[in-house]
Amino acid sequence: MGRGKFKGKPTGQRRFSSAADILAGTSAARPRSFKQKEAEYEEDVEEESEEESEEESEDESDVKKKGHEALIEVDNPNRAKPKTLKARNLDASKTTELSRREREELEKQRAHERYMRLQEQGKTEQARKDLDRLALIRQQREEAAKKREEEKAAKDAKKVDARK
Repeated sequence: MGRGKFKGKPTGQRRFSSAADILAGTSAARPRSFKQKEAEYEEDVEEESEEESEEESEDESDVKKKGHEALIEVDNPNRAKPKTLKARNLDASKTTELSRREREELEKQRAHERYMRLQEQGKTEQARKDLDRLALIRQQREEAAKKREEEKAAKDAKKVDARK
């Protein structure tokens, strides 16, 4: 019976190949001539790999070329060449140079640490101002405390005089 204009999602029956069909080359997924094409392709790949291995042994870079680079020799001076270093070629005494941003960040951190150390010792201008301000506040508090004590003593003296 017809379903109308639109069909359901699985439009066709799926056919799965058995392992025996795949080995025999009679699978529904591959044409019968696939084995022949596959064998030719494998031979071509082996020949290319032998040629590439000879070329790679001549070249120092062991980089596998992608896309059209394998077909066309491209010499781009701006292209970054990967630098892979082996452990035995690595120089332990050589330190890597920092980028400008990293170097500026380190300088900034060191300057801040130096400033904070001087700040704790009271040698910076801001620290001197803070210490002067603190000394002034201490002096004002001491004067206020003395005044309160004098007023308290005066009140006590008035109470004693009033009782007599």
